[in-house]
Amino acid sequence: MIAVAAAKASFSAATAYRIEQDPRLLSTKKEPRERRRPDPLSAVFEQEVVPLLAAAPGLRPIAIFEEIVRRHPELGHGIRRTLERRIRGWRALHGAEREVIFRQTHEPGRIGLSDFTDMGAFHITITGVPLDHRLYHFRLVYSGFEHAHVVLGGESFVALAEGLQNALRALGGAPFEHRSDSLSAASAISTGMRATI
Repeated sequence: MIAVAAAKASFSAATAYRIEQDPRLLSTKKEPRERRRPDPLSAVFEQEVVPLLAAAPGLRPIAIFEEIVRRHPELGHGIRRTLERRIRGWRALHGAEREVIFRQTHEPGRIGLSDFTDMGAFHITITGVPLDHRLYHFRLVYSGFEHAHVVLGGESFVALAEGLQNALRALGGAPFEHRSDSLSAASAISTGMRATI
């Protein structure tokens, strides 16, 4: 009976008998591992290694290892991996802040972005008269396709709709999703885009 159940579960009969005797998960049976030998770095890590790490954060573990062995030849070369692990742990807790990067993958035709840009800072004039205008700017995230449309006046639903319509006409299609800033008109177009375009 146990051998048949083991075969159906794709593991050996010996494993089935072991589970029958003690059904607890292996992760619950494990005892915390005790240190097998005295800590070889107990006398030097806090007193000598940490000051080296604090003084020169870019110092490589192998350089620290060579310096510690030079100062304390009785430690021997067998402490290298232990020292490297201890340095890695210290840097994780006390080292310099690291920049966090979330990689993004973009699919072709998935997302189009749009926004308005105020052109007042460029001091564009027509026959000496300043032109009060904005640019509607559309861009596909994956391919980098861009389209700009001059908008006379301010941001509005009409300006957004016209700019997006011209951009999609120039593109020859529509992305699956359109994102814009927090303009309520942009939100209305973004949600209805799949159905209308």
